[in-house]
Amino acid sequence: MTYAVSASRTIAAPPEKIFDLLADPTRHREIDGSASVQAARTGSPTRLGLGDRFGMDMKIGLKYRITNEVVEFDDNRRIAWRHFGHHVWRYELEPTEGGTVVTESFDWTDARSRKLIELMGYPKKNLAAIEKTLERLANVVE
Repeated sequence: MTYAVSASRTIAAPPEKIFDLLADPTRHREIDGSASVQAARTGSPTRLGLGDRFGMDMKIGLKYRITNEVVEFDDNRRIAWRHFGHHVWRYELEPTEGGTVVTESFDWTDARSRKLIELMGYPKKNLAAIEKTLERLANVVE
């Protein structure tokens, strides 16, 4: 069984332009619809690839730091990362006439604390943040 929420949006930009932004953690704050991403940590790569690790300064109530690992990577088509909790943030890009269909997902299928994620309402909260992220992403790249 899969546990995931996702939303899609057609963005008037080529997949390469969108992917370049997604693969650069120093730019994630520009598009973050949850307002939790503060900055990429020093030493994080500026172009991610499969297996790369990158640190982020975050804030949900309190400030904290998190290290993510890229667990899925298909250049200009798909990128996903997870941290120690094993829930995955995924972006899939599909070229279409006039732009790219971008699908962002929060997938907690393999999360270490799936029940806690559900009890805390993160699927619903994250879906709202995903929709805002896709809007912000469109505003940056269009």
